Amino acid sequence: MTAVHITIEGAIALVAIDNPPVNAAGFDVRAGLVAAVQTAADNDAVKVIGLYAAGRTFVAGADIREFGQPPKLPLLPEVCDVLEASAKPIVCVLHGTTLGGGLELALSCQARVGIKGLKLGLPEVNLGLLPGAGGTQRLPRLVDGATALGMITSGKPITAQAALEAGLLDDLQDGAPEDVARQAARQVLDGTLTPRVTAAQPNRLTQEQLDSFRAKAKGEVMVRALKAAEASSLPMAEGLAIERALFVEALQSDAHKGMKHAFFAERAVAHIPEAQAEARDLATAGVIGGGTMGSGIATAMLLAGMPVTLIEMQADRVEFARETIARNLDGAVKRGKMSAEQREATLATLTCTTDMGALADVDLVIEAVFESMDVKRDVFGQLDQICKAGAILASNTSYLDVNEIAACTKRPQDVIGLHFFSPAHVMRLLEVVVAKDTAPEVVATSFKLAKKLRKIAVRSEVCDGFIGNRILAYYRKSTAYMQLDGAPFEQIDSALEAFGFAMGPFAVSDLAGQDIGWATRKRLAPTRPEEERYVEIADRVCEQGWFGRKSGKGFYVYDGKTRSVNPAIAEFADAERAAKGITARSFNDQEIVDCYMAAMVAEAARVVEEKIALRPIDVDAVFLFGYGFPRHWGGPLQYADITGLDVILSRIENYAKEDAHYWQVPALLRELVAAGKSFNDLNKNH
Repeated sequence: MTAVHITIEGAIALVAIDNPPVNAAGFDVRAGLVAAVQTAADNDAVKVIGLYAAGRTFVAGADIREFGQPPKLPLLPEVCDVLEASAKPIVCVLHGTTLGGGLELALSCQARVGIKGLKLGLPEVNLGLLPGAGGTQRLPRLVDGATALGMITSGKPITAQAALEAGLLDDLQDGAPEDVARQAARQVLDGTLTPRVTAAQPNRLTQEQLDSFRAKAKGEVMVRALKAAEASSLPMAEGLAIERALFVEALQSDAHKGMKHAFFAERAVAHIPEAQAEARDLATAGVIGGGTMGSGIATAMLLAGMPVTLIEMQADRVEFARETIARNLDGAVKRGKMSAEQREATLATLTCTTDMGALADVDLVIEAVFESMDVKRDVFGQLDQICKAGAILASNTSYLDVNEIAACTKRPQDVIGLHFFSPAHVMRLLEVVVAKDTAPEVVATSFKLAKKLRKIAVRSEVCDGFIGNRILAYYRKSTAYMQLDGAPFEQIDSALEAFGFAMGPFAVSDLAGQDIGWATRKRLAPTRPEEERYVEIADRVCEQGWFGRKSGKGFYVYDGKTRSVNPAIAEFADAERAAKGITARSFNDQEIVDCYMAAMVAEAARVVEEKIALRPIDVDAVFLFGYGFPRHWGGPLQYADITGLDVILSRIENYAKEDAHYWQVPALLRELVAAGKSFNDLNKNH
């Protein structure tokens, strides 16, 4: 079957793109469109062309199979030029998700008709690119400048109604794409739909709008996209040439490398050893614990259509848990994720009780109680007696040994760690922690659950903190060391936010609660090596009852939506330096970033070396989707590849001159440097 076929119906040529599953703009589609337009041009009877796509969507973007491959002509910009230059008007019918190159094809046609339910967007910036087939030049000629710049720089799609109101669509109809294309072509013939050549339309982008977007621009990706859009004030040929040059520049950028890596990371993590195991049925679920995490987990499953039984240990907390979940669902209504009626129906599938016996028939139970091994042993001992055979017993523990938890039951094969991230109904990451006796089908079921919940599951072996929190616990020490050595904590936060993190580490710990890290430090104190540096500043903060945002004070002082530096922190730091004979020194922002990232990469390399993570890309996925790692760097190990593993190795060796215990070169890193290989080379072996 050809990817594009043409049917002549008198004066109408119907051109259908048929390249399942998403009609990606691969070579066959590009070449087929050029041939179809030529066929129509050569037929004197044809007066108008109706372009549409078969299947569930119009062209949804580029063909990812062509990523990294030598280009095959015609390229998409050339196809768009052919469509725009067609002497016979082309009316393009759009449905489904018309994204990227698909929308650029549509912009090149002389009229556009949408089918209700359509979404349109230019998501190229999410890959560190910009629209490279005329999107930045044609869109500002069809819609107002603010709408054009918003679509070009954010990558966010707009609805069909918004597109119609903006002038991107000429009409919005119901019906099958072929029927709508035929009807739209007839409207062109009878004069009720007027075709317009996009290149002939005046540019609607103003300098004021450009300046406004530039003032808010963050990073080279957005700046480059704005520069391309600005060229739309020039004649079309000149603007297209500038857009193309900027697109080629973007293709060679580190940001594109990182964001492309992030794109593939989301897909790569699904390749696990247990993928072929038969997943168990999951119809009903139970959650133990109605706090922030438990309520979030219950909300996530309710939103996915799973009836939930939530167990709260204290009777006076049952109604609080229900109210928390109800508020979470209210938020989904406000965001347009569900209707008020759906919210009521969903809430009706929630049961909150103190009776553990209510979990007897559920398919899955997720424990989200206090992070104490004694408490978890007690819970799993009860579950072992209550739950039906084949039910999956999962712990949401952030750090604790899942093997030890599983040993409390007579069914360790059914026990697994499912580490959600808060807020659990929002955050996309789910760490699936596989204990030594966990059955393959339980792992497969957990990945099936993640897909149902629209989360990204990453497989981890058992260790303290698993992938993410283990690495976090290590590199977080580097910030404490820098602080004690003289870097103000607010400078550390600022430097790392400039690097790309949404929040610096001290602001994050204030948000999470300083008491959480304090509890972990106290738990690990008995096993802390004597030679390890220990910074007491955070302990002093916690001793004052300053646990961060929830108490109104931590490293920062919080007053409503504003925050300021807590002046006591500098006093704590000065006192500890004096007690330990440390002379403060200054740090520049790049030194802070280099040290922080070297620590992160070092522990991440050990996690891969010890096979806690399957591949380097799994570590990257954990940090991209669970820890707010800057997407344009692609994750900590992709950052290391971009920076150069030899550079990272040299930095660690240099830091080791001051602290040989903390700064130890991972064997894997040394091996890769010696072999001239990268972390990404290890991804290719799986």
